[in-house]
Amino acid sequence: MKKRKFELNHLLKWRNTLDKCIRCGYCYEHCPIFKHTRWESDAPRAKLIMLYGLLSSELEPSKYIADKIFSCFNCQQCIAACSSGVPLTEIFADARADFVGTEFDTITGTTSVTGTGCANCLTCVRACPHDARYFKDGHIITDSIMCQSCGICMALCPNQSVSATNTYGTDRIYLNSMITDFLKKRDSKVIVFGCNWSYYPDLQSSSYELESSSYIPIYEKQPSEYKILINMCGGRLTKPLILDPFLENAWGVLVACCPDGECENKGNLKAAANVKELKPILEFLNISPERLELVEIAHGDKAGFQKAIDKFMEKMRKLGPLVDEQNMNEQIRVAKY
Repeated sequence: MKKRKFELNHLLKWRNTLDKCIRCGYCYEHCPIFKHTRWESDAPRAKLIMLYGLLSSELEPSKYIADKIFSCFNCQQCIAACSSGVPLTEIFADARADFVGTEFDTITGTTSVTGTGCANCLTCVRACPHDARYFKDGHIITDSIMCQSCGICMALCPNQSVSATNTYGTDRIYLNSMITDFLKKRDSKVIVFGCNWSYYPDLQSSSYELESSSYIPIYEKQPSEYKILINMCGGRLTKPLILDPFLENAWGVLVACCPDGECENKGNLKAAANVKELKPILEFLNISPERLELVEIAHGDKAGFQKAIDKFMEKMRKLGPLVDEQNMNEQIRVAKY
C-alpha cells in the first residue's frame, strides 16, 4: 500500500491549546509509562513539546516521535493532574491520526496487534469496548487511533494471538516475575492487584529505588507483608495470573478494580467474573475461597484502597499460611493449564 504524505491535518486545531501547557510536570507523577521507563521523553509533557515542535516546524516528523505518541495507555491520569486543563489524550489521538498511513506509522507502544495464530473467531472484535477492532479482507484489524490499550482483547483471545509491542510492565511475564521475587522474601504474604484507572501510587509520596535481584524500580515503599502490582485494567487479569501467587505460597490475593459504571473499559465486570469463577476452584483445591477477594475502588481513593488492604490483611493473618504446600502447588498447576 502506498504511504501518504505526512501532514498536520488533525493536530493543527490544537495549536493554541498547546500554548496553555506551562511545563509544570504534574502529569509526570501519574503517567504509568514514565513510571516504568523513567525516560522524560515518555512523559506527557515531553510529548506535548514534541508536537509543539512539529507545529512550529522546529522538528521534523520521525518514527521516534510517532513511537512516543503511540505509547500511551489512554488512562487520562495526565488530564486529571493537569493544572492548565490541557486535554492531552485527545491531542495525542489527533496526532496519531496524522501519523497513521504515513512512512512514520507505527504499532510501537501499547496498541494491540493480531498474531499469526489468529483463528478469526472475532472474540476480540465483540469484546472491544472502544470499537477499535474490525474484520476486513479475512483479517482482524486494530484501529490504532480508537484503541485505548486496555488489553481486554489480549486477556480474552483463546489462542493468545493478540499482543502488544510494549506492555511497559503490565504483561503477565513481568507481573509474574514481580510476584515470584516478592514472595521469596521473609514475611511476604499477600499480592494486591491494583488498577491504574482507579488508583496508582503517586510519585510525590514515593521513593525511587531498585530491587537488587532484578533491577525493577519501586515507586512506593510498601509493608513487607503485601505488594501492590498495578495492572492497566481489571479486564487484563486472567485467571492463571490471579492463581500465580498461590503457586508461590501466597496467603491471599486481593483484586482491586473500578466500581460499576466507572470503568472506562468495562474490565471490572470481567475481573469480577474471573474472581467468582475461581472461588469454587480454590475450594476444590482445599484453599479457603476467602483467600481471594475483589474490591471496588473509586478513582483516586487512596484511603479507601488502604482500608480495603488493611481489612484483607487482618483476615489473612487470622487464616494463617497455606498448608500441604507441595501437593497444593501441583493441583494449582493442573487447574491453571
